[in-house]
Amino acid sequence: MAEHVPPAEHPAYPVGLRLAGRRVVVIGGGQVAQRRLPALVAAGADVTLISPSATPSVEAMAESGEITWTRRRYEDGDIADAWYALVATSDPEANARASEEAERTKTWCVRSDDADAATAWTPATGRSDGVTVAVLTGRDPRRSAAVRDAVVEGLRDGTLAAPHRRSRAPFVALVGGGPGDPDLITVRGRRLLAEADVVIADRLGPRDLLDELPPHVEVIDAAKIPYGRFMAQEAINNALIEHAKAGKAVVRLKGGDPYVFGRGMEEAQALAEAGIPCTVVPGISSSISVPSAAGIPVTHRGVAHEFTVVSGHVAPDDPRSLVDWKSLARLRGTLVVLMGVDKIGAIAQALIAHGKAPDTPLALVQEGTTAAQRRVDATLATVAETVRAQDVRPPAVIVIGDVVAVGPHK
Repeated sequence: MAEHVPPAEHPAYPVGLRLAGRRVVVIGGGQVAQRRLPALVAAGADVTLISPSATPSVEAMAESGEITWTRRRYEDGDIADAWYALVATSDPEANARASEEAERTKTWCVRSDDADAATAWTPATGRSDGVTVAVLTGRDPRRSAAVRDAVVEGLRDGTLAAPHRRSRAPFVALVGGGPGDPDLITVRGRRLLAEADVVIADRLGPRDLLDELPPHVEVIDAAKIPYGRFMAQEAINNALIEHAKAGKAVVRLKGGDPYVFGRGMEEAQALAEAGIPCTVVPGISSSISVPSAAGIPVTHRGVAHEFTVVSGHVAPDDPRSLVDWKSLARLRGTLVVLMGVDKIGAIAQALIAHGKAPDTPLALVQEGTTAAQRRVDATLATVAETVRAQDVRPPAVIVIGDVVAVGPHK
């Protein structure tokens, strides 16, 4: 018979518990329970909480039916038939009695107030792309969390190489790269970039991220794809399909969000017709992020309760325009115009002609969120001349409305 030794003398044996449909008892409804319960619920455990009180978040979980709450203090027998127990009350005596019951019933038990008295420890955990990282460093939870964070961050941003070893079906990911700052791409978008074999990038995508790609990744400038007898977008669609059919992981890196004036749906439709799976990764749209980076809120209490985003790539009097400028002129909220620098004079004239006040504040934010960002202020009446005098060039986000006058710079 093996001699029982204190847990400090041997390392913990790591194991992943499959708790779906199995009874788990949590004793204590405070901050520890609030932190641990979501993971237990996500694991599919049948959770019973024993506690006379609970934090508002824990109480909400009980009200929604995610857990069963028995509103009283711990009593002997509460851990019976449990597969796993978490003891986390503010009463050391109750914690000790519950821990003793878990020992008698051979139930693995985590004890928040005394790790040495517990039969199980909770590791610092994190997840990335189906991988669960669990770190134990004995009695140093801060170090466990730091190691966990470093590993998860490395997996997410691709700095920790962990390639898939199993064969994979061809796929395409339409990734929104955000407004320009490489740090503003989503975690998922950055991870997919790290896994790509081919990246087809827009001019407005976060270019700095391309320098981080491994040498074997083929980077294609979408603006330089030879069009031949095809239109530009059709040629891009064909390139996506061609590389995916060659069995490669393809990322279409787009500026902002793929579905906000990004023609992402056209690419998704073309891929669907070719029978190629497509993942769409939303991005931070420049319509909101760039004004924010320049100190302009698109909504503000007492100033604007709405904001509208429109494309300015065709002038208001162009037959191809689908924008109802007359209706926009009557709105009291914020108007955000993308791709409209060279048409802003005509846009301002149209808004004024339909009743918008000529002195309505306006700001142009060029190269938003990048090191080259600059903000130029004007009014509807002066913007055409201001753009010429200040040599404002695309890409720039145009914000029209009283919110332009709100901000710490004022």
